[in-house]
Amino acid sequence: MINYNNRKFASVENSAGGEVSSKTYFYYYQEGNIITADYAGGDIVKGKLIGIVHTDASLEFRYNHVNQSNEIRGGQCKSIPIVTEEGIIELHEKWEWLDQEQSSGESIIREVR
Repeated sequence: MINYNNRKFASVENSAGGEVSSKTYFYYYQEGNIITADYAGGDIVKGKLIGIVHTDASLEFRYNHVNQSNEIRGGQCKSIPIVTEEGIIELHEKWEWLDQEQSSGESIIREVR
């Protein structure tokens, strides 16, 4: 089981339509099976996510942020962890906007040590 508490991640890949970039950093916290994170950077001024860590260490969460255009954006995401040979966690994500855009995409964020 992966414990996500106090881990930092950065985006390494994202679909068009996503606002997360390589300048966006995520700070994860875990209490039991509840996951939360603060994120910011690039086009994102400030963001929060909250969700569940499943028994297989996958994540399911909702996210909301304010971007540089002063828009409030939000959506949902499911993440599958992959642990590299070096022991670094990558989260392979499928996300979907739940606001007026309602598009979807895929991204990868990688643990920063």
